[in-house]
Amino acid sequence: MKVNFNRAGLAEALGLLTSVVPSRTPKPILQCVQITADEKEARICATDLEVGISYVASEVQVEEPGEVIVPAERLAGIVRESVDEVLLLEAAEGTCEIRGADSHFTIYGHEPGQFPAVPGFEGEADIEIALGELQGGIEQCLFATARESSRYAINGILWEIKDKKLMMVATDGRRLARCRVKVASAPGKDKAEGIIVPAKTMGLLDKVGGSEKDTVAVKLVDNQILISCANVVISSNLVEGNFPKYEDIIPSDHDKKLTLSTEATLSAVRRSALLTSEESRGIKLAVEKDKLVFSCRAPEMGDAQVDMAIDYKGEPIEIGFNPQFLTDVLRVIRTPEFELELGQADRPGVIKSGTNFLYVLMPINLG
Repeated sequence: MKVNFNRAGLAEALGLLTSVVPSRTPKPILQCVQITADEKEARICATDLEVGISYVASEVQVEEPGEVIVPAERLAGIVRESVDEVLLLEAAEGTCEIRGADSHFTIYGHEPGQFPAVPGFEGEADIEIALGELQGGIEQCLFATARESSRYAINGILWEIKDKKLMMVATDGRRLARCRVKVASAPGKDKAEGIIVPAKTMGLLDKVGGSEKDTVAVKLVDNQILISCANVVISSNLVEGNFPKYEDIIPSDHDKKLTLSTEATLSAVRRSALLTSEESRGIKLAVEKDKLVFSCRAPEMGDAQVDMAIDYKGEPIEIGFNPQFLTDVLRVIRTPEFELELGQADRPGVIKSGTNFLYVLMPINLG
């Protein structure tokens, strides 16, 4: 194999591919990338056997077709530190040579033909959606997924197609984020039932570069999802298990409703949380006539209070929340204002932004 790569394009490809390469594995070949060149293009693949990426590199000149399997981090490091605009990769019998204007590296890899197969995208898509829409939805849900929970179903994002919209739902048991995004084409009813896509896969899709107008094609095959956009195909196993019945968690009878400035509320939450500690992690929201007071009290550190003028004439209420969970959601709200709905101090709060985003947050006891 002998291929000239645009260094910047190769660096971008390896930046995405190395994010699926496992740092520890009993199978050393999984810590490699596979580069396959034919007469016209070079394809680079990586997989951890659960998630795979197939990436067609841009701006390449193939002199000799072939295949090489080389350690991903070694190759990525060389490409990242190189100052050349073009790098020549030449491979034979499991050895890869990388040449720049003033540099020459030799990496030892694996014999060709040993790398696990990484699926490509073939046939018609089941779902088509604008990349910008999908990435916007991922941003508004991904942060609420569970991290390493034994309940595997909540380690992913639930996808449901309803009324020409993709509903994405994520929860970690203490909060829940739900958003809707428009789809260009939707599947038949047999494929529209809820599937759970791993958080890792969603995070990869959020990193895919390209124009917001690019279209993402999605195909569901057995227990796998294939996602194609521009020159990238991501393949992933789906999460098995039953996602919680999220409709039962969303309160619909709250009688205290406030319209708040997103920017001002984020500032108030961050300032009032400055004196929280490991022992007292919560902040208190005290809602009264025309005023919302954010406060925290840490016996060993002191206390903080931030007042905000609001338009409110209802019953007063005091409720405690984890400030980090509030900060997380306020950072992803794209409207200048949002609605906060409250019931009793021991019931979840609901945050709404427009008609397509909703967030449910469990209160905490401030003692």
